[in-house]
Amino acid sequence: MRYVAIGDSFTEGMGDERPDGTPRGWADLVAAGLAAANGGDLQYANLAIRGRLLEPIVTTQLDAALAMSPAPTLMSLNGGGNDTMRRGTDLPRLAELIEGAVVRCEAAGVRLIVLSGADPSEHMPLGRVVRQRAGALTELVREMTLRHGVLFVDCFNDVELRRAGYWSADRLHLNADGHRRVAGLVLGALGLPVDDHRLDAAVDRARGVLAEARYYRQHVLPWIGRRLRGTSSGDGRAAKYADWTAAPV
Repeated sequence: MRYVAIGDSFTEGMGDERPDGTPRGWADLVAAGLAAANGGDLQYANLAIRGRLLEPIVTTQLDAALAMSPAPTLMSLNGGGNDTMRRGTDLPRLAELIEGAVVRCEAAGVRLIVLSGADPSEHMPLGRVVRQRAGALTELVREMTLRHGVLFVDCFNDVELRRAGYWSADRLHLNADGHRRVAGLVLGALGLPVDDHRLDAAVDRARGVLAEARYYRQHVLPWIGRRLRGTSSGDGRAAKYADWTAAPV
């Protein structure tokens, strides 16, 4: 089995960092789970880069994934979250881009898993707008994957994942527990036995005024600054596993 993941920060693993600062994330955990189920016989690549819009994911990243030698047998795709946070987003166009990737994988004989991103809207500014757009995109993609018979893992409507305890300090990226839960959703959808990872209710704590002020200073204002400058957190970054490697631990 050769598994390649493409996408943005969600798939790169941002928010679930190892002690050395490198991101792990749900895709790495899925690779480890697949390797364990396959007697250790698995090759893995992760081409996802934080900040990427959907079009580069389904063109540049998909091109690179399909050109790998030997060819992948399994691919996961998530994208569109960064697009839905921008004004004037064309949701049907995003769904068409994902469908184009589905068609290309079908033609190449690569099994594809499509994921919707988790829903961060309860904990972030303009959350209602984000939920409306991302929710509508999720439904468009769900309908499309049904037409094509492609496996769809709906993280967006996983109510458990919306709890604050699954999110990192920036409230936009999942933390280690969030990534662990997504990995369980994916492995379960693939038919592998997994634990239903859930946090204790005591993990969710109310945030005070000082915590809110620190959040805006450390995370919201820098994000606004990048938008105004037209830059991305992924500028200059390369994929963490651009070639086939053993499943990370």
